[in-house]
Amino acid sequence: MLISMNWINDFVDLSGLDLEKLIHQFTLSTAEVEDIYYMGRDIKDVVVARIVSIENHPDSKKLHLLKVDAGDKVYDCVCGAPNVREGMLVAFAREGGSVSGMEITCAKIAGYESHGMCCSEKELGISADHSGLWEITDDLPLGTQITDAYGVKDVVFEVDNKSLTNRPDLWGHYGIAREFAALTNRELKPVSRMDLTPYASLPGIDIDIRDKELCYRYTGLKVRNITKKVSPVDMRIRLFYCGMRAINLLADLTNYLMLELGQPMHAFDCAKVDSIQVQRFSAPFEFETLDGTKRRIDENTLMICSKEEPVAIAGIMGGLNSEIEDNTDSLLLESANFDAVSVRKSSTRIGLRTDASMRYEKTLDPEMTDVAIEHFMQLLTEIDPGVEIISSMTDVYVRHYDKIDITFDKKFVDRYTGIDISDEQILNTLSALGFAPTLENEVFTAHVPSWRATKDVTIKADIIEEITRVYGYDNFKITTTKAALAPVMRTAGNNDDRWTKDLLVQRYGMHEVHSYIWCDAKKYKELNIEIEDNVRVINAMTPDHTVLRRSMVPTMITYVNENKAYANDFGVFEIARVINGLGEDGLCDEQKHLGIALYSRTKSEKDLYLGLRDIMASISKELKHRYFEFRIAEAKHNWQHPRNTAEIYLDGIYVGFITVVHPSVQSKIDKKAVIVAGELNMDTLSSMTASVIHYEEPSKFPGIDIDLSLVIGADQTYSTLSAAWQNVTPLLKNVALIDSYNGVVKSITLRFTFSSNEKTLAKNEVQSYVDTIIENLAKIGVVLR
Repeated sequence: MLISMNWINDFVDLSGLDLEKLIHQFTLSTAEVEDIYYMGRDIKDVVVARIVSIENHPDSKKLHLLKVDAGDKVYDCVCGAPNVREGMLVAFAREGGSVSGMEITCAKIAGYESHGMCCSEKELGISADHSGLWEITDDLPLGTQITDAYGVKDVVFEVDNKSLTNRPDLWGHYGIAREFAALTNRELKPVSRMDLTPYASLPGIDIDIRDKELCYRYTGLKVRNITKKVSPVDMRIRLFYCGMRAINLLADLTNYLMLELGQPMHAFDCAKVDSIQVQRFSAPFEFETLDGTKRRIDENTLMICSKEEPVAIAGIMGGLNSEIEDNTDSLLLESANFDAVSVRKSSTRIGLRTDASMRYEKTLDPEMTDVAIEHFMQLLTEIDPGVEIISSMTDVYVRHYDKIDITFDKKFVDRYTGIDISDEQILNTLSALGFAPTLENEVFTAHVPSWRATKDVTIKADIIEEITRVYGYDNFKITTTKAALAPVMRTAGNNDDRWTKDLLVQRYGMHEVHSYIWCDAKKYKELNIEIEDNVRVINAMTPDHTVLRRSMVPTMITYVNENKAYANDFGVFEIARVINGLGEDGLCDEQKHLGIALYSRTKSEKDLYLGLRDIMASISKELKHRYFEFRIAEAKHNWQHPRNTAEIYLDGIYVGFITVVHPSVQSKIDKKAVIVAGELNMDTLSSMTASVIHYEEPSKFPGIDIDLSLVIGADQTYSTLSAAWQNVTPLLKNVALIDSYNGVVKSITLRFTFSSNEKTLAKNEVQSYVDTIIENLAKIGVVLR
């Protein structure tokens, strides 16, 4: 939001102060200032002048040869503006002056010397109008400096809107002026208001608030005999400097009031709107707004109507069917207050965010509606004295905010601030900010003003903030805080997450990613990934992000697709949240899962799949000091391979799965690559107790290895075989899978390692144990190859 210091000066006398330092102080105490602009600083010796005579250029259809009286003398000037005429008052940059940083010198144009330049408003930087010369209509002496006659020179600063979210009172210059008054300890002038009580006997306006939940107050006034169409120059300049273009007097006045007081207003053509109904409709319909766009209005959007016909979207924008036109000479002036949440939601639904809606959604002060109308009329009558008021000011006030009084003592202030702020300073600060404080029996009472009571100041700590920010945070003495500090103990889940991430990154060179909890419908559709029914997000920012995910794997697959061009082999992982429907309490059943995806253009499907199995086994070994059990399982999702999918168990409890990505999904990513994925329920895993590690001294004597090649059944797994060598002899230290073969028969080779801490073993010493193992295997149908 752009703020004009000339405008601020209307309400607070800032003469003699360094404005740049003052704006910096505003940043420290109130809101963040993003930039400062020095308007009109590059304008020099531009004066009011009169065109005395005009001759057509003999060699040009567009150029004119002018004689311009600038007060000191008559200058020759070559000009190509289409609206030049004799007797016209213009802004003339004399030779030696400057405009827009360009020095004006004597120049020969099409063979004729020009000793100055007649300027348009755009060339002076006071508007975007470059259609012709700026025609000055005020009665000013020739030679008057433009910068003396009008507010062309100004200091404008830009405030970050995000820092004003909780301060609805700062969305207008008057609220900002109140801050400067408090910071400089200078008087805040009241808003000029026209006394409308003499018109109280006139007929009122028919205002019917049918939706009292969403409309808190609606104030209106009718005026006629409006003859002026163009706003004063200074008003147009201020609007332009603050980011708005001038339209016509009535539209400019409503915009001017909004920028000045922060209260949006709307002027209806009285010939089209003579009564008001505020309501919602039971069925959707189309409505054309002032910008010429047809918009769909649903049953939750509050509308302003006249004679049951919609004429405006409440708090957002008026309708094209009731706009102010060039021949409008009467108006119905609206100043209202609406529910902030309703305005924000309606603005989002219809895709229209305006200066008015931005202010309404901050929860404006309802006490400003009548003030705005009275100030509007004060300005209008000063500009156009012949206007007539033809109705009483009709005010329908259906919802009042509760008055808030906050009591506190000086000890409370001292304890929170750590400094000694005097009673007098506390009273002066709160008075300057409008809190009307009192002090009785060492107890302060702050009466929160209406412009801060809608949602901003509610508790004692808020009062402390008001006192300290005006006192100046930079005036606080810097001291070291003394407090008892204790280390925060990590939970089992935190430790498991940390160890798992370190393992995947350091040992396996994988990349951690970060994602959102919802399914991305667009990305899923591109990869043939089905979105499974689950909890949905209400009012999602986009329809593609409505359904919350049940599994981490589809998210990991999309990351593989987005990064496939960067490497031939890589892996990605993330520990994040998934939602498994709703729990018994009606809330989301939220679980923490690890998702992994491996991509390779160099490895076979078997090698990559077994590599993922080894990664999962490493996680189990590091976290729980024992190995997962892998069981062949059926695919449950359309992105899982129908055969190459295995579920993971620990102590008979299901904790996750590994899978080859289904060919229909994989082909959408890369037909020449292999992709495998896996998932672990980290919450379940963390809840399981780790096995105690038993340490055994390694033997100093060489061991002996015995390899057995075995023919096994198609449904037999390594875990079914292990019972054959359990407890056969303590000399058996390890059993490892060396090779496997799947052909006519299924065969594996196991290496049995025997060793002793007392001597070097001979083969005949372990042969009896090997024979026992072979006999045990034979009992379950496993024979030597």
